Amino acid sequence: MKQSIKKLVAGTALVMGALSAFASEPIKIGSVLSVTGPAAFLGDPELKTLQMYIDEVNKAGGVAGRPLQLVHYDDGSDANKANGFTKRLLDDDKVDVIIGGTTTGATMSMIPLVEKAGVPFISLGGAVVIVEPVKKFTFKVSHNDRMAAEKIYEDMKKRGITKVALFSETSGFGQSGRKESEAMAAKYGITLVANETFGPKDTDMSPQLTKIKNTPGVQAVYVFGLGQGPAIATKNYKQLGLTLPLYHSHGVASEEFIKLAGPAAEGVRLPASALLVADKLPASDAQKPVVMAYTKAFNDKWKTDVSTFGGHAYDALMLVVNAMKKANGTDKAKVRDAIEATKGYVGTGGVVNMAAADHLGLDLTAFRLLEIKKGDWSMVQ
Repeated sequence: MKQSIKKLVAGTALVMGALSAFASEPIKIGSVLSVTGPAAFLGDPELKTLQMYIDEVNKAGGVAGRPLQLVHYDDGSDANKANGFTKRLLDDDKVDVIIGGTTTGATMSMIPLVEKAGVPFISLGGAVVIVEPVKKFTFKVSHNDRMAAEKIYEDMKKRGITKVALFSETSGFGQSGRKESEAMAAKYGITLVANETFGPKDTDMSPQLTKIKNTPGVQAVYVFGLGQGPAIATKNYKQLGLTLPLYHSHGVASEEFIKLAGPAAEGVRLPASALLVADKLPASDAQKPVVMAYTKAFNDKWKTDVSTFGGHAYDALMLVVNAMKKANGTDKAKVRDAIEATKGYVGTGGVVNMAAADHLGLDLTAFRLLEIKKGDWSMVQ
């Protein structure tokens, strides 16, 4: 009898031990970001943000008693590497979700793999093509290029600008932006009288800008790109003596752009998230507490300025954490459904309301139109 009791106690201990081990098994957050290469000033704050907030979530007890574990790879701003690392995350690391694809090109190389594997994926890339048409497991958090074009054209219309020179990057982000900018122009009474391109690694864009300068009737120049290229375009623009209004897309919404472009950035207008002007928002703004808290936490931890790109990583992680809590675990189909059911999430990028037909969940009000004045961001009224 005593022997039977001992066996029962021992068996119960083994079961409890197994349950305990399962309960503490980490939730694997996979990530592929461009921490080096031309898109590094996007990817670096994204990685820093994930590291910082995964630590915070774990300090608070994790999700359902399980800690989060970040499994990260740096694609070096190379879409082909992003594809290879995604295969590794899915096949070898067996991650529960994936956050990443700093750029549109990287994201598009990742999508077929995550969709086939049925793993929830939140992209940080900017192009509308990421979620249009809707893919079952793919979501995004950054404002898209169509929204950027509309926000810029809105302002041009107010200023009486009707003839514009578009100068877009040949990257996935830039070309999607070019397509959307071309498609939206007529809606706002805009005619693109010049339409030039530049490569993401170009070091001098004077020839294209000279063509734009010599185009009759141009009233403003609109640059669509990300990384270092747009900063070089801005410097060349000033060097050529161009004084027309200069607009950029949300692909340069970072203090790093101001540093790279220097004094040439003065007067540049662009659409961006509330994060860049957190301290300038009215107290009544629903985003103010969120962006102020993120700004303080990031500054305190990393001793450097925030960027909208780090904010995208924060929003992606919070959407994943909230979805796992709602799904009461990491079942991939349930987590996917919970992300899609997100309503009223107030993030750094705006108020998110996902739907089956909308895997972004942001509208045009999520964008603030900013102007660079004296090396700082200011809101255009």
